[in-house]
Amino acid sequence: MKLLLLFSLVALAQCLVHRIPLRKGKTLRQSLQEHGLLERYLKQHPYDPAAKYFRTGVSAEPMENYMDNSYYGTISIGTPPQEFTVIFDTGSSNLWVPSVYCASLSCSNHRRFNPAKSSTFISTNESLYIAYGTGSMSGVLGYDTVKVADIEVYNQIFGLSESEPGDFFYYSPFDGILGLAYPSIASAGATPVFDNMMNEGLVARDLFSVYLSKNEESGSFVLFGAIDPYYVTNGIAWIPLSAETYWQITMQSVSIKGKAIVCQHSCQAIVDTGTSLLAMPNRDLTKILDALGATSSGEISCEDQHQLPDVVFHINGVEFPVTPSAYVVKSDGVCSLGFEGMEVPTESGELWILGDVFIREYYVVFNRAKNMVGLSRLP
Repeated sequence: MKLLLLFSLVALAQCLVHRIPLRKGKTLRQSLQEHGLLERYLKQHPYDPAAKYFRTGVSAEPMENYMDNSYYGTISIGTPPQEFTVIFDTGSSNLWVPSVYCASLSCSNHRRFNPAKSSTFISTNESLYIAYGTGSMSGVLGYDTVKVADIEVYNQIFGLSESEPGDFFYYSPFDGILGLAYPSIASAGATPVFDNMMNEGLVARDLFSVYLSKNEESGSFVLFGAIDPYYVTNGIAWIPLSAETYWQITMQSVSIKGKAIVCQHSCQAIVDTGTSLLAMPNRDLTKILDALGATSSGEISCEDQHQLPDVVFHINGVEFPVTPSAYVVKSDGVCSLGFEGMEVPTESGELWILGDVFIREYYVVFNRAKNMVGLSRLP
């Protein structure tokens, strides 16, 4: 399959200079890779997803990779626009940013929205409270123009925080959160940003897709209204949702070395860009750590990490492996597994969260038109 819109005539010139044969049936990327030139080429010609989308209803938002822990991009709110960095979070549904009404320490070192400086702001008397796994916020709701990538959404409802207790948001490199899950879990019944994009015909297709880079590299993005062909050359495995709340799916099992270790009789999972690690019920975490030879705190010998097996997720009849290079996290010379325990009961049983550790292995398509998640193994 040819790579669309990525390599220019400059790439062809590179091939001619190095006399790289473009064999029939092979892409330029494959030919460069065979001759050991791909890495150098990509460094000289970094891929910019936002530069190649000019179709109406298709827009890419670049995201900053912060230490492989969080990914955030820049949006604007109001007229004239006030800029904020936000997590594009598929595990929640509300948009909120700090406001000038906020007296919490967490707001003191972040940009704050000032409604008095926006000619298009509309206030409400409605309050908002959202609790996350690592922090919470409370505030009021308002309406204003929100610009995400190159898409302007008029009269978008959003939260203006008045309180952000604790220190999680104080140390966060981003200002607020833009939720991309379903409206059924939106606090205060607020319409999510992407729902307004769809309702107003601002996206070419009722879906968005996400690429998260590894090792703190640049290039991460969320693409609204399209699927980038560059990232799906391995095909897309489509998984129907089990609930239209989070991006929730059913897993048949999780195996190591061909043996189902946990989730033998199926379990529920959500694909969540706003969670850094792979989260699971505590009893399942214990079994996974034992099977991988880790300590109870998740530490593993750095020397042994290359001998570890894949952790394989069986979903909708397809195997989705996560390699040791993806799930082993090294910090200050200490290696640990990128798994964490939690207890989140649902009507269908306890919940797993397939966070960034999982998502970095796949290009993920969030399809609202068909209520499916699409996963494509990254090369």
